[in-house]
Amino acid sequence: MSPGNSFISSARAPRRRRRLIACVAPLALVAIALAVALPTASSDAAQAGVGLGAAASYAVLAGAGITNTGATTINGDVGTFPTPSETGFGTVTLNGANNAGNATTQQAKTDLTTAYNTAANAQPENAAAVELGGRTLTPGVYTSGTFGLTGTLTLDTQGDPHAVFIFKTASTLTTASNSRVVIVNGATACNVFWKVGSSATLGTGSHLVGTVLAQTAITANNAATIQGRLLARTASVTLDHNTITRTVCAASTPSTTRPATPRTTAVPSTTSTLPAGTVPGGGQAGTPGPGTPGGAGTTGAPEAPGTPGTPGTPGGPGAPGFGTPTHLPTTE
Repeated sequence: MSPGNSFISSARAPRRRRRLIACVAPLALVAIALAVALPTASSDAAQAGVGLGAAASYAVLAGAGITNTGATTINGDVGTFPTPSETGFGTVTLNGANNAGNATTQQAKTDLTTAYNTAANAQPENAAAVELGGRTLTPGVYTSGTFGLTGTLTLDTQGDPHAVFIFKTASTLTTASNSRVVIVNGATACNVFWKVGSSATLGTGSHLVGTVLAQTAITANNAATIQGRLLARTASVTLDHNTITRTVCAASTPSTTRPATPRTTAVPSTTSTLPAGTVPGGGQAGTPGPGTPGGAGTTGAPEAPGTPGTPGTPGGPGAPGFGTPTHLPTTE
């Protein structure tokens, strides 16, 4: 290659790079703008609550009867269907309606089935150890073949009053004597659910928080307290000197799945003053596209006649002419 060609080639290289940058830069700006404008899912989105429908007013709901021993206090409605038997209710203090097996209870049982299936299908799941005692858990869905609780289980809402905890077990839930479930940082028992694939047994003197959705039977042993509900789909509920307090929930439990929120970070301005006919990077401006001509404008209203001008000053007499006379006088 001759020195002249080498010089020309080296001179063209920066120009090509500038043109490439000029083409790529607008695309990059569009990509940044889209990334800023499009909504993004919240990383701490949580599981929505489980709607209970007509079952929400019940503290105790069974499918095959309710049996009680001793002084038991129930704060909420009770009912059982299709087996309407209720035994030992002479020592029950009921602060609610006893719907037994009436139409209200039948609707509640239908809604219980829906709630059970909703909890069973809750996602995303987190595999959990069988033993829940001694642990502190954050909102979410926890699953195990069976759950046991010895000691204290702490549910930390992390400041979200609508945080939801769903515990799903394929078979049993068994809590030991004097075990406890406590909630810290703001949530209520309305947002804690125990989906139990078979039966639930609550130990003597234990304290459970949340709504138990059991496929079969629920047994609350002597002096166990429940801040929530005992809802058994097909079998009985057995009580023994217990206190069950249905947590008063809003008619519609707010979803804890936070909606995606658009980012509002401003995109830095890339506007700069450039000489006419150039684009960033030194390349030449592109040819203007063939835009569609705009429509004809509306004819304006005629202007009012102007004011007549002031007459001009008359000019002075002209200078005498210097022409030669055609006929000169003759002398006689």
